[in-house]
Amino acid sequence: MATKTPKTSKKQLVIVESPTKAKTISRFLGNKFIVKASFGHVRDLPKSDIGVDLEGGTFLPHYVVPAKARAIVTELKKLAKTAEKIYFATDEDREGEAISWHLRQLLGVAPEKTARITFHEITEKAIANALAHPRDIDDAQVDAQQARRVLDRLVGYELSPFLWHKVRRGLSAGRVQSVTVRLIVEREREILAFLTEEYWSIEALFQTEKNAEIPATLQSIKGSSLDKFFIKTGDQAEKLAADMRAADWKIGRVERKNVHRSPAAPYTTSTLQQDANRKLGMSAKQAMMVAQQLYEGIELPGEGSVGLITYMRTDSVNLAESFVEGARDWVTQTFGKNHLTEQPRRYTAKSKLAQEAHEAVRPTEASRTPESLKSVLEGSQWKLYDLIWRRAVASQMENATMEATTVDIVGGDFSCRANGSVIIFPGFLAVATETQKEDTLLPVLTEGEKLAAKTVEPKQHFTEPPPRYSDASIVKIMEEYGIGRPSTYAPTISTVIDRGYVERIENRRLKPTETAFLVTDLLVEHFPGIVDYAFTAKMEDDLDLVAEGKTAWVPMIKTFYHPFHETLLEKEKTLDKKKITEEATDIVCEKCSKPMVIKMGRFGKFLACTGYPECKTTKPIDKEGAVVEPVLTEERCEKCQKQMAIVEGRYGKYLKCTGAPECDGHKAIEKKVGVTCPQCKIGDMIEKRSKRGKTFYACNRYPDCAFALWSKPTGDPCPTCGSLLVLAAKGRIRCSKKGCDYSTEQE
Repeated sequence: MATKTPKTSKKQLVIVESPTKAKTISRFLGNKFIVKASFGHVRDLPKSDIGVDLEGGTFLPHYVVPAKARAIVTELKKLAKTAEKIYFATDEDREGEAISWHLRQLLGVAPEKTARITFHEITEKAIANALAHPRDIDDAQVDAQQARRVLDRLVGYELSPFLWHKVRRGLSAGRVQSVTVRLIVEREREILAFLTEEYWSIEALFQTEKNAEIPATLQSIKGSSLDKFFIKTGDQAEKLAADMRAADWKIGRVERKNVHRSPAAPYTTSTLQQDANRKLGMSAKQAMMVAQQLYEGIELPGEGSVGLITYMRTDSVNLAESFVEGARDWVTQTFGKNHLTEQPRRYTAKSKLAQEAHEAVRPTEASRTPESLKSVLEGSQWKLYDLIWRRAVASQMENATMEATTVDIVGGDFSCRANGSVIIFPGFLAVATETQKEDTLLPVLTEGEKLAAKTVEPKQHFTEPPPRYSDASIVKIMEEYGIGRPSTYAPTISTVIDRGYVERIENRRLKPTETAFLVTDLLVEHFPGIVDYAFTAKMEDDLDLVAEGKTAWVPMIKTFYHPFHETLLEKEKTLDKKKITEEATDIVCEKCSKPMVIKMGRFGKFLACTGYPECKTTKPIDKEGAVVEPVLTEERCEKCQKQMAIVEGRYGKYLKCTGAPECDGHKAIEKKVGVTCPQCKIGDMIEKRSKRGKTFYACNRYPDCAFALWSKPTGDPCPTCGSLLVLAAKGRIRCSKKGCDYSTEQE
């Protein structure tokens, strides 16, 4: 009798976006499952053409498989053929929904063989629940993602070439990007137009009979409160101060009251990006990158890869019941029941578009404290997790109570005010990361008690312009205006920087370039809808209606595209590039005697001869338009031996041949730090900048000697191993050699 060959049980295929996510999910699934990563999008619009059906008027996108995705698509197709069931487990947002849809299209399997599963956190319970409740792909969400992609492609592929023709090559425009640049440009114009005003205050220090001191500020004269600009000059301030010094002072009124402060809602994408920027110095892009790592999984000793936070792209402030219970248990065990509210706190999102079915950004386990992970997580991971954990747990705690004291101190016609406060019950502040002012504790005072004016001093102030946007403040204003959505804030900021419209300056503030001013003004005048805040917000609302299945996406695209395209064709014919980009001057070219004009280049404005291309004379100019004469040096060009001059470039000053444009010789100006290279013993260590603008220190004999350091060397040897010592953070000096832990305070 023949022996039957046992049937091999088929596997079930789970497809996610990233290998880290696949690794974490694999921990919770048995041998019946294969978990594979698609590495993001497997299909996209082509790079070589617009990829949208304009001639037929359908606006249907034409997708292609990018070269980088072909190998993984081939592997997934092979696995799909033999899989018993295919689960698409991409992120639960429009982008994730679209990736699942593209995968199903590419794999070519029967719809009944596939299912869509979603989860907000990568935990065993969440994955099991998702598998128990599969659903179909949400076509409305896919349509919304496709509509956004088509819209952005139409604007980018049609408006960008227009800017190339009318301004200069290499520029780009975008539906959200250009509006964001406008916000930054308009803030810069506010700063430039700001007129500084001087004003003064009078600061006094009073002393009780028991020698207790009370700082106070002049508040009113003859019962009338002083506005900010009442004291305009130093002479006026000094006269008032002299009169105050001669007055007899006493306590007029003492008011004490309890003030309650509530915890903030758990983080959304926007508020997380804002706090990560304000408190940790992270850009929006960095915050999202680190949050993605925490979400997808971190290797923990004895546990494997563990997802530590919930999905980080959300506009909801909801918290799962399981987390609320866990947080309340932890608070009770750590601080006692008096630090908890009677009932769990519930928060309502301010945005009318908040997806309440989603959750806020929170830890997957309330009991997994930041302290328990400090030895496991990298620095930026730990800091962001600490921020998220504290905000989520604090949201379930009792209000903090402060005793606020207000004291009016009167003398003659003058009244000064002193304020003090002290925390009498910390509540949520025992956990939260909010920065607290130091308690100002005033002594026990009684009305009518006499005081001595120990010092009365005028203090000069000047009004300041509004600050430039940071990542935090630009994300906040984008959210307020309805520009973009949680998933677009960080990429938009990165794009406007990468495209040369915005640069980061001191304190990581965002400053527009000359190109940003020119392009913004051009778009505002000729394409007002593209950069109109209300119009852009309306487009986002329309995309949300598509995602909700309440409107079709093709008619929405048609309504936008036809007027936009007609305007573009008209402006292409009527606008003159020279009128947009050139500004006449009285300066005459010294080589051919033709007039010179101010033009816009890739790195800013410059003077150029109108005789171009026969005459290629150019001159650098400063912000006021004055010619910047090059500083001649004794150094000779290596190519033609002509004298070299110091000129200003995009990355600072450098040496340029005076024979330009015929000779393109140039050379960096070495910034020596006074330290001999420890590797070759010949070269000097100099300060340099990487392609990304980060400062480092290297031997000036590169490429013959490739020694380099990220930190500035002191020139002194390490007493432990003899390697170079370098300057470190917080005023310390450490050894540059990896593995040597020598460190000391700077003298």
